Amino acid sequence: MRILCAESLRDRNTLALPATAEALAVVHGEEDLREAFAWAAARQLPVLPLGSGSNVVLSGNLKALVVCLATTGREILRQGDESIVLGVAAGEAWHPLVEWCLEQGYFGLENLALIPGTVGAAPIQNIGAYGVELQSFVERVHALRIDTGEPLVLSGQDCEFAYRDSVFKHRLRDALIITRVDLRLSRQPDVRADYPTLARALDQSGIGAPTPRDVFDAVVDIRSSRLPDPAREPNAGSFFKNPRLPIAAAQELAGRFPGLPLYPHGSGEAKLPAGWLIEHCGWKGYRDGAVGVHPQHALVIVNYGGGDGKAVLALAERIADSVSERFAVALEIEPRVYGG
Repeated sequence: MRILCAESLRDRNTLALPATAEALAVVHGEEDLREAFAWAAARQLPVLPLGSGSNVVLSGNLKALVVCLATTGREILRQGDESIVLGVAAGEAWHPLVEWCLEQGYFGLENLALIPGTVGAAPIQNIGAYGVELQSFVERVHALRIDTGEPLVLSGQDCEFAYRDSVFKHRLRDALIITRVDLRLSRQPDVRADYPTLARALDQSGIGAPTPRDVFDAVVDIRSSRLPDPAREPNAGSFFKNPRLPIAAAQELAGRFPGLPLYPHGSGEAKLPAGWLIEHCGWKGYRDGAVGVHPQHALVIVNYGGGDGKAVLALAERIADSVSERFAVALEIEPRVYGG
């Protein structure tokens, strides 16, 4: 393992924001991780994990040891006629894992296709799309404590999953680094195609009884057509969470703003599409110097070249303020903010 000092992070975050880490380590296993923890402790530096950088905003330089996991591996832990449990290294890329599982006949993750990032980052965000959330599949999360290097194993319940949320964003934030995620998948086709956007796409394709492959292909097509490629237009994907309101309050709001879609979410709540709210405040396609809102997707903030994290966050704040003023709905950003 090598530790690089004063390392640029511009190419390690999908918004292509300028930032420098005081030190950076690319690790290939648990012994590397423990060595990195000890190195940082000796210099009184915090340790920050960074996956593919697809869900972060770097608002300044990081006085920390940034750790990038390069671990790989997929292992069958247990299997039966109905299900299989896979142990997947945290450094594995998420989308290739989803496609591989489908090819092997391990079902359930199809709705989560084409989500950027690594397996280790997925539980932190409790990634979700088209009516499915990761929490439905997590059996165990394995990690190392940053302060001691000791292993820690959390059950799915221990992870305290919620909508785009987990214990890793709160009580255990920056206290550990995830090394492996154990996923329980079905060995029988388990199709979830009732989410309106997905159902509409399948119907338009003339698919009445979709297979897991149909769902996977439809999700890839939808996401490819709606979300810009960060390699060409630097972005962090959906920048805001979809807000939730009590059903009565959501219905009252929809009555005042015809056309506002509502999606049931848990008991007694409805989810509102943040993109619709932002678009109806006039932000879609807006540009302010180097940063702006994508012309095809109001949820996506783009760095058109030369923008920094402070400019991105300032634009996000203006967007949230306008939504609050018009709809009395609070927006919360999805990416984690580091630096500054």
